[in-house]
Amino acid sequence: MATFLHRLGRLAFRKRWYVTLVWVAVLGAVGFGAVKAPGASDEEFSMPGIESQKAFDLLEERFPGMTADGATARVVFVAPGGEKVTAAGNRKAIEETVADLADGSQVANAVDPFRARAVSQDGSTAYATVTYKVGPNELSDAARTHLENALHRAQDAGLTVEAGGDAVSEQGGAGGAAEVIGVAIAAVVLLVTFGSLAAAGLPLLTALVGIGVSMATILTLSDALGLSTTTGTLAMMLGLAVGIDYALFVVSRYREERAKGRTPEEATALAAGTAGSAVVFAGLTVVIALAGLSVVGIPMLTKMGLAAAGAVVVAVLIALTLVPAVLGFWPNAVLARKARKSGRLEESGDNGGTRWSRFVLRRPVPVLLLGVIGLGALAVPMTDLQLGMPGDEAKATSTTERRAYDALAEGFGPGFNGPLTIVVDARGADDAKSAADTVAKDIGATEGIVSVSPARFNEAGDTAVFSAVPATAPTDEKTKDLVTVIRDERPGIESRTDATYEVTGTTALNIDISDKVQSALVPYLLVVVGLAVLLLLVVFRSLLVPVKAALGFLLSVLASLGVVVLVFQQGHGAELLGVEQTGPIMSLMPIFLVGIVFGLAMDYEVFLVSRMREAYVHGDRPDEAITSGFRHSARVVVAAALIMIAVFAGFIGESESMIKMIGFGLASAVLFDAFVVRMAIVPAVLALLGDKAWWLPKWLDRALPRVDVEGEALSRRPEAEPGPAEPAEPAAARV
Repeated sequence: MATFLHRLGRLAFRKRWYVTLVWVAVLGAVGFGAVKAPGASDEEFSMPGIESQKAFDLLEERFPGMTADGATARVVFVAPGGEKVTAAGNRKAIEETVADLADGSQVANAVDPFRARAVSQDGSTAYATVTYKVGPNELSDAARTHLENALHRAQDAGLTVEAGGDAVSEQGGAGGAAEVIGVAIAAVVLLVTFGSLAAAGLPLLTALVGIGVSMATILTLSDALGLSTTTGTLAMMLGLAVGIDYALFVVSRYREERAKGRTPEEATALAAGTAGSAVVFAGLTVVIALAGLSVVGIPMLTKMGLAAAGAVVVAVLIALTLVPAVLGFWPNAVLARKARKSGRLEESGDNGGTRWSRFVLRRPVPVLLLGVIGLGALAVPMTDLQLGMPGDEAKATSTTERRAYDALAEGFGPGFNGPLTIVVDARGADDAKSAADTVAKDIGATEGIVSVSPARFNEAGDTAVFSAVPATAPTDEKTKDLVTVIRDERPGIESRTDATYEVTGTTALNIDISDKVQSALVPYLLVVVGLAVLLLLVVFRSLLVPVKAALGFLLSVLASLGVVVLVFQQGHGAELLGVEQTGPIMSLMPIFLVGIVFGLAMDYEVFLVSRMREAYVHGDRPDEAITSGFRHSARVVVAAALIMIAVFAGFIGESESMIKMIGFGLASAVLFDAFVVRMAIVPAVLALLGDKAWWLPKWLDRALPRVDVEGEALSRRPEAEPGPAEPAEPAAARV
């Protein structure tokens, strides 16, 4: 591996113009494809194997067109204090507004609340449902403006008017202030780390090229592969973070090799062969973790994982080819200012990493106990973890969607925002209408159900659908228990009616998603951790180091889940992050956190411990190898972690609660994993293990392939291979 990447780095350095032009051509081609490709579609969420999905599939089969994925808006009218919406003036204003809404260019229909009996019992509140012919992404600006103007006219009549639904919600996607903030902070960190504008700018430049290629490719393929607007968010987040980090490691190793007196070409080749090998295996661990998301069985999650994995692969390729090519253009510009002026390159001696490693080596037990106990304490709130899918209730009170949600809850009851949809399959019954009425009556009599709508039959008359409104809110644990009770009643009702039924709707779907994600978490962990441990066995040729790496990851991910629960569920410090409403943690959050953080955690493990392994293989004692690894890698790993944290933390400012939660969780996990696990617990454990840390049974040593990540083969080769002569000019002059 090291020899191959050494040759690749040398080739990229020599053929820098060709390599650069190839990447520019690739970026231009996918960019042109992205411009010409149809826009991303509104992906229909599906999760095979759960009851809610089976019910949706049955609805599509028996009620063609009923589940069309057109955008909807639910417009809520609240009468001024003490009045009723049925009063003559208020009713006239509402009817005129609904008629106005129905005249929209893309509107399919707008339902009058007085005809649909969508008026609260106390008469204070009414709602109208507006259905559009196109999905939320296809809604024109004119259609949205028409909706807003109609609402303003109703407000001018004295009514309080709010609106919810996907026609109102902003359709988020990758791109925006979050990335700008992350890049700005990354630039500052790189400048402080390298002390050179060119060295700081190179990782940013190459990372942005990688992100451009990745995002343009996703946009180009979005229509063909059915990718939604949210698919690229994860790819943007991860591609930017690892793109900067991978280039950072290669540039840092290049500077080290130049400090040893290597020529620019040889330093570039050695950096590609050593740091490049670590980049390849670090990237592989991230790809394994992301591709492993397909184990969960959620198509949307699988697509997001694979798209992000593709962005990581591009980042690895950029680090191995474009970074060496750019170093070929400006071989001295990336050096520190002192080295450029004096023309002398001195290898650094003791630094902060060396001093920290010696501190840990002198006190391994206290450091280990403090790290484990601290992360364990932060993980405790995770025992109270409640999963769900936050909706409009989790949005800021400044949004019309949240105010519409609150108005409906106040006027119709807390369960009105999450009705259960019951689909009755009466094909086996003698009297389908009687069977459906019996099902509706029995479910309506269930404790916790406040109302049941009249059943609607399909054209064949063998399938009915009706709604049941719970007494409790969609995210309430009592609602989850109610869904379980209704499903448990099914065998008895089926035996009496010869008809079966399925429970679905947004609330039931969220419950089923949470259950499926929880059941998939352990298999996912086994697959991802198992594959990564095998990969690390090959990289480090050690039995205990991969196991230690996996256990350290579990500590950091549990601690990060704990702080997510602490903030987003229990509300401690929530206002500091702009979280106005606490509640259940997004169902997909644990899977996201486990998958992404595992890959990133193994990044730091590979970069830090591979330098220790390299020193150990070259003859250092175990404690000397730890110190050597920290001397060469600690500063760069710290910089890489700070960049990751900055990129992820930038997403906390997003308005979308899911993105905000993911950004906070990932930033916390990187903080814990890089600074507590990898920088403290790892050296403490290695110090206690000594030579045993690098032990591997002889039979396993013979069975495992040798990939030479530490570049042992490069240390035995001639100093440089013959190649085109470099310009004869002093090092300080060539920038």
